[in-house]
Amino acid sequence: APESLMQALEDLDYLAALDNDGNLSEFGIIMSEFPLDPQLSKSILASCEYGCVDEMLTIAAMVTAPNCFLHTPPGTEEIAFTCWQKFSHPAGDHFTLINIFNAFKEASANTSQYCSNEKWCRDYFLSCSALRMAEIIRAELVEIMKRIELPISEPDFGSKENILRIKKSLLSGYFMHIARDVDGSGNYLMLTHRQVAQLHPFSSYYNTRRIPEWVLFHEFSISEDNSIRVVSEISPDTFVKLVPQYYFSNLPPSESKDILQEVINHLSPVSTMKEEQK
Repeated sequence: APESLMQALEDLDYLAALDNDGNLSEFGIIMSEFPLDPQLSKSILASCEYGCVDEMLTIAAMVTAPNCFLHTPPGTEEIAFTCWQKFSHPAGDHFTLINIFNAFKEASANTSQYCSNEKWCRDYFLSCSALRMAEIIRAELVEIMKRIELPISEPDFGSKENILRIKKSLLSGYFMHIARDVDGSGNYLMLTHRQVAQLHPFSSYYNTRRIPEWVLFHEFSISEDNSIRVVSEISPDTFVKLVPQYYFSNLPPSESKDILQEVINHLSPVSTMKEEQK
């Protein structure tokens, strides 16, 4: 459909993948080397700048592979949720996925028998095939990074600085996937489409007391009761520092946009004054 094509071109433009003539920019050509969604490619390239490539490659592999959480048999939901909570990271689902991948790798290294690896996954209600696929995808992404001579930073997962770097990398690609909890009960209004969504049951925030106000999400699914999947908390300050100004200007009017505009005004009062004078 023409509308879909125009939206796709607009998204690529926001991601700096197009030049002024509508052709792929130099940055866009590098992005196209990755067999991933443009937002994910952009996040990986941003991680080269922020020095968190190792962690971003793991996130990219985990969100590209099939869902690693198994649908639990009736009556075992509580047990499965308790198992998954062991991998839960306070910063959000993207970081929880890193924990799961690293734990799977560690379990693989510590088990000599093939069946033991599968048993570990069953014990934690995780899909062994999905995690193996994530391993394969990650290895392919590493090969692409080496082929186009991009730097791969050393693992540094867990430090406060590393978490902030990962969030900045994610925001560089997924600034169009931001939502705000408008009533404190988990009803998230998306900035772009003005649709309301709830957290997916597989989210580490689901059924917890702590529901973050501002989140970045990987995808939105209408078929699964209007839910947002793979969700991590962000701060408005970090968002406004990384969002392209022309994208922010095109957002539909909303209370959330007004809040973000106040953050922008607070961060740059001098430039705001000049704008008002102009």
